[in-house]
Amino acid sequence: MQQRILILHGPNLNLLGSREPDHYGAATLDDITAELERIAAARSAMLEHFQSNHEGQLVDRIQEAASRCAGVLINPAAYTHTSIAIRDAFSATRLPFVEVHLSNVHAREPFRHHSKLADLAIGQVVGFGPASYYLGLQGLIRYLSS
Repeated sequence: MQQRILILHGPNLNLLGSREPDHYGAATLDDITAELERIAAARSAMLEHFQSNHEGQLVDRIQEAASRCAGVLINPAAYTHTSIAIRDAFSATRLPFVEVHLSNVHAREPFRHHSKLADLAIGQVVGFGPASYYLGLQGLIRYLSS
């Protein structure tokens, strides 16, 4: 059976490739999406992709995914450190999810060191650039298959 996984990208990730390349690298969101699709196809998974700069839209997608997706791969970006609403959406839906970040948030500004989601996540991958997404997806697929 083919697993359906929601890929969520938070605020400002639509600017990847041009946004602070010293932290986030040169890969665009389209580049990351293409590789995620390749990984998913090789593992018989189906992906849905959504990026928003708006917290409520991300919450809506998590709630909608509960009825059709097996899990979520999320880069909540700045909402990592502030969003109780996204946390509550995951808690309410009980969707398994992996949190990913391109940069090593623990080696950056102190306000980035705490994630409001990490204790609910099945895993967290940080600091490997786009590979954080790829490793996170592989881990999520493995988790969902066990």
